[in-house]
Amino acid sequence: MGYFVNAKQANEVLSALREKYAVYAPKRFPKQGRYSDTDIIRYAEVSCVEEIEFKEKSDYPAKEVISPVQQAIFYFTEDEYRASKGPKKPILIFARPCDISAQHIQDKIFMGNGGYEDLYYKRVREMVKFVLMECPGGDDTCFCVSMGTNKTDDYCMAVRAVDGGLKVQVTDSGFDSYFQGAQASDFTPKFVEENQLTVTPPAMEDLNDPEIRQKLHQHPMWKEFDKRCISCGSCTVACSTCTCFTTRDVIYGDNPEVGERRRVTASCQIAGFDQMAGQREFRATAGDRMRYKVLHKYHDYKAQFGDSHMCVGCGRCTHRCPELISISATVNKMNAAVAEIKAGLGK
Repeated sequence: MGYFVNAKQANEVLSALREKYAVYAPKRFPKQGRYSDTDIIRYAEVSCVEEIEFKEKSDYPAKEVISPVQQAIFYFTEDEYRASKGPKKPILIFARPCDISAQHIQDKIFMGNGGYEDLYYKRVREMVKFVLMECPGGDDTCFCVSMGTNKTDDYCMAVRAVDGGLKVQVTDSGFDSYFQGAQASDFTPKFVEENQLTVTPPAMEDLNDPEIRQKLHQHPMWKEFDKRCISCGSCTVACSTCTCFTTRDVIYGDNPEVGERRRVTASCQIAGFDQMAGQREFRATAGDRMRYKVLHKYHDYKAQFGDSHMCVGCGRCTHRCPELISISATVNKMNAAVAEIKAGLGK
């Protein structure tokens, strides 16, 4: 069913939804951006429709709702421990197609990786339903069409912001009751069909070739990032699909036997992330770490799960990088390196 609701009706619907659901959406936080007098847009609970940012892409992804930057996983004393509790309410997340597609990638990592299911992720994910936000087209860092993440059918409702209110499509009949008395509207969401930016991922048959992959690992293109990348981790924190984390114990008071263990977002791009006993690092330079990240996004994930690349083309890593490193430009350089390697090998 399709509906049109004016601003007043939209807030009444949201208020009714909030009685049952925790409702999250992209929300603007004025003057809290990275630079002076700039805003930041991130997912947070919203209490009225006016708080939802429909026009601009959020600086950080929807994954922060399901796997927060910090979350307690269990509490302990010297005698026992207990797991932290999951959400009390089911969750509605207003999200664009690329963020919904990104969550499916996280599902495979946290709930389908060799049959292992992550309790802390699963108990939240099973409580989540998505409200599709029609995307106005993204910006000059988006390339969702190239990655096939510009469309999704995983949503209970879809919304389009129009003058005077919202157009809504309800695909889950359980939500029709919230729109009783609303004006009927023939609304079907439109999906982005073309981005300003296009990216062609390297062919899997090339990267599956051990000889080509080994030479690509050693290619001098990665040395560029030893000078450019400052290993701050901003790209991976802003990434829709990155899943790296570490754990940290927080001690209560003076007793080291009482506290909580937290799961904390981490980054493979930060020096020391892969450090082992004896201070050994497998990826000791920024170039090594960049190579690892890019090949993980554009080869390793698809080689394991077989359906898509790990990158959804949201462009947040490019947008958040203080050194203006572009993932699309990096992929183009990688394609050129692969072509060079193949020519040298006569393939």
